[in-house]
Amino acid sequence: MSELALREGPAARPSGWWGMALFVATEATLFGTLVGTYLYLRTQVSEWPPPGVPQPEALWPLVLTATLVLTTLPLRWSLRAARGGRVGAARLGLLAAVAVQAGYLAAQLVLFAHDLDRFPPDRTAYASIYFTLLGAHAVHVAAGILLELWVLLRLVSGITRYRLVALQVTVFYWVFVNVLAVIVVAVQLSPRL
Repeated sequence: MSELALREGPAARPSGWWGMALFVATEATLFGTLVGTYLYLRTQVSEWPPPGVPQPEALWPLVLTATLVLTTLPLRWSLRAARGGRVGAARLGLLAAVAVQAGYLAAQLVLFAHDLDRFPPDRTAYASIYFTLLGAHAVHVAAGILLELWVLLRLVSGITRYRLVALQVTVFYWVFVNVLAVIVVAVQLSPRL
């Protein structure tokens, strides 16, 4: 086992991991509130989405979400490589994840803009919560990409325990963002059910 390997288990978690766990808990609360708001608003009307608002399209959101969730694989590979002291492989895994995630974000922004033209958020409660939920998720994806780029820059000069913790925390964050992606797309597509 490499010198850089972090011990696993609750007592062995570095403070950076606990900081991210607290951040993830607060963000989970935010998204819980947004999903709860969506569900509450849905129960207040007989037709959801309201008349004049098209049913959400399913194909692209499902394909994009599956693609985003699959970026967990190169991230886990990157972390495993870094724990083994293989900095090149760690950087390659991060680069692969960033490339796919940036493509996801770009495609989501195009779909977001397309939907803005069809039903602006200031017209109905449905549109308002729909765009708030999708926009909040897009911000989290962008923040995750920036976090990965920061770790990638730090790995240019090698792996240290600090950088390994940063990578571990980044992977933790992305697992959370990917779980959110599944929840957000399920809520987004729920009117089709």
